[in-house]
Amino acid sequence: MRKIVVSEFVSLDGVMEDPSWTFPFGSEEQDKFKFDELAAADALLLGRVTYEGFAAAWPSQKDEAGFADKMNNMTKYVVSTTLNKADWTNSHLIKSNVVEEISKLKQQPGENILVAGSAKLIQTLIKNNLVDEYRLLVYPVVLGSGKRLFNDVNKTSLKLVDSKAYPSANVVSFIYQTA
Repeated sequence: MRKIVVSEFVSLDGVMEDPSWTFPFGSEEQDKFKFDELAAADALLLGRVTYEGFAAAWPSQKDEAGFADKMNNMTKYVVSTTLNKADWTNSHLIKSNVVEEISKLKQQPGENILVAGSAKLIQTLIKNNLVDEYRLLVYPVVLGSGKRLFNDVNKTSLKLVDSKAYPSANVVSFIYQTA
């Protein structure tokens, strides 16, 4: 069975919206974390807003490590009731029966299904117990307002399976599995 892995950049106060505030904290260590995470996945699961942003940016990206090629060529599942088509390479729309369709994806053979951004979609995944793992890069910034990762959810117990500090960026990664 595949795992759904939610991977997010998060401020100290839990904000995940518009992660442009993360740019000053970039590091090679962080890049490796994100590359390894992407390498362990064979699909992206995205909400409409994140999909549109990624689809506008990634096709023109190039890098020697192959991150952009992986992003552009892997399978993408887009949850949207308003999009009529998804043109980015290997993109497939999920327009209805979202929980059922994502549950079916988890049952298929393959590697991790990676979720980035997609705040509204993540709330649906959380409420329907579809998230297997959270990978959070926590930044030393308090934003005060914005979309939060854990917004309006019931108490959920998580198990810490790994954490690592990235001193060069002043950032900490946490990996939690659902209990």
